[in-house]
Amino acid sequence: MLMALTFDDGPNTTITPQILDILERHGAVASFFLIAQNITPDSARVVRRALALGCEINNHSVSHQHMADMTPEQIDAEILPCTERIQELTGQAPRFFRPPYISVSDTLFDQVDLTFICGSGCEDWIPETSVQARIDGVLSQVRDGQIILLHDSPGNTNTVEAVRFLVPELISRGVQLVTCGQLFDARGIQPRRHRLYSNVLQTADFV
Repeated sequence: MLMALTFDDGPNTTITPQILDILERHGAVASFFLIAQNITPDSARVVRRALALGCEINNHSVSHQHMADMTPEQIDAEILPCTERIQELTGQAPRFFRPPYISVSDTLFDQVDLTFICGSGCEDWIPETSVQARIDGVLSQVRDGQIILLHDSPGNTNTVEAVRFLVPELISRGVQLVTCGQLFDARGIQPRRHRLYSNVLQTADFV
């Protein structure tokens, strides 16, 4: 069984390194969706570490705004600089984009030449969501091809503690943790445009 853990809203020098420590300890990888304005000289080193561990770096826009009502020009201003910054840092263009707030439109789908990722979350962006609720939320969604949506935003220590339990637990259940790209490639899925993926094996356009 293959699944992808994904993390939004980084990079930073506090929470992101703790997530990487856990992944490295267990030989696992994840996909990180970056906000370009969070990339600083210090956090750039964290991104390079993630890449060296085999993790995947993807686009989450420049400034994390609702994008459904944006014009093509506004969309380009949010997407292209983020892609360029990631390519400068990693030498690789991102394959995937997660729209902030999962706010999408036909214009956004038309304008962004990346595969759109949603993922199934556990409300881990809400500080009041307990560690156990985050764990239970992820474990309730264990299935082949699943993409899990988490956040490595500053101060999100409850997600660090949840991931500290989840990574070895998922591995013990026979789950191989891979990147989004590895998930698509391993299952032989050619991503389709105008589709928002939470599971690479899904058949509906919005799941």
